[in-house]
Amino acid sequence: MTDQDVTASSDVADLLSQASSAQERFQIMYSVLRDRICMLVYPPGTQLSEEALASEFGVSRSPLRKALQILEADGLLLSQQGVGTLVTEVDLQELAQVYELRLELNELTGRLCPRPPDRELETLFNGLKLRAERLIAAPDRAVFARLNIDFFHAFQQLTLNVPLQDVSEKLFYKTCRIWLTLIQEKDLPQEVAIFCGEIMEIANAVRLGDFQAAALIRRAHLSMGFNRLKTATPQSSGLESG
Repeated sequence: MTDQDVTASSDVADLLSQASSAQERFQIMYSVLRDRICMLVYPPGTQLSEEALASEFGVSRSPLRKALQILEADGLLLSQQGVGTLVTEVDLQELAQVYELRLELNELTGRLCPRPPDRELETLFNGLKLRAERLIAAPDRAVFARLNIDFFHAFQQLTLNVPLQDVSEKLFYKTCRIWLTLIQEKDLPQEVAIFCGEIMEIANAVRLGDFQAAALIRRAHLSMGFNRLKTATPQSSGLESG
């Protein structure tokens, strides 16, 4: 992954044309659509057209429909009779308990089936540190969103516990849009600095092989972030992206 959005139509079409199986094509479509929703390429309330997406991706509507159905089960889409498929709204109150559960699961990441430290993992987090430094120098909402997703997946690699990874991923994608929808443009540099500071702290813990410390750092930052979100005023808790 890079700082750039990798969900552009041409990139997706290339990936799908190179896929070796129907399951791989499904996973590509599912992941791309999920990222577009969570990066607000498709803001809340957006109506998705099966016909347009099938044409864009160069696939039939049947495998695409499967991806949309799973995204609906994830709570990111909603099918309404006579209206179509819509991107769901983001409601902090509705997702508060999901966020609280994420706090506990992140701490478990440092204790359940920890992955043995290795050079590959250290290199991965060093790359994230470099991206964080660039983002601090030039705060950008889309780059922030991409880095947030990529950092989550890197953090997932600290544990080899597959059920924990699966549950954590579902919950992450339920809540990760909250930041983009609630952060006002004037507050973006501050939030970027806080988030990038977290990445650097965790990268240092990973370099030392202390995954429990990394997990505690992650939990602390999630808790502080959640409390900042809860204090957002009604005016700043609208669903504008900036």
